[in-house]
Amino acid sequence: MRRHDREIVDFREILAVMERCDVCRVALHDEPYPYIVPMNFGMAVEGERIVLYFHGAKAGRKFDLIAKNPRVAFEMDCGHALALDEAHQNCTMSYESVMGEGVIELLPESERDAALRVLLAHYRAEGFPYNPKMIPVTNVMKLTVHTVTGKRRVLPH
Repeated sequence: MRRHDREIVDFREILAVMERCDVCRVALHDEPYPYIVPMNFGMAVEGERIVLYFHGAKAGRKFDLIAKNPRVAFEMDCGHALALDEAHQNCTMSYESVMGEGVIELLPESERDAALRVLLAHYRAEGFPYNPKMIPVTNVMKLTVHTVTGKRRVLPH
């Protein structure tokens, strides 16, 4: 990271940024370009390991790419605010972001309900009575994070 003064090094602070984000962009291996998919997510922490959960339809490009290569990168960001400095004729942004890498897998049907509940909890919808008939027709993915970094720029008010 070039700007070490903006790096978030505390694991708990990285988790706090992730909690504030509402979209996670997952980059999958494809040719000739990576394929990036924005997705809603849920997050669980197991010791010092972060696990992200996603859901989607039963078929599609992302699932074909995951089957070929489950190694992915991800990014999420929040806290955006534009700051215009008319005196110096420039502008900048405040932000918080997290990036990482890991391995993604499709969960068996027996593990999907618990993962979907983690996802709903991220959006403050714990206990939402979703239709259980959706579980067999929904793919649920688990991304086990191997590396994670955080960065922030907070501007004075």
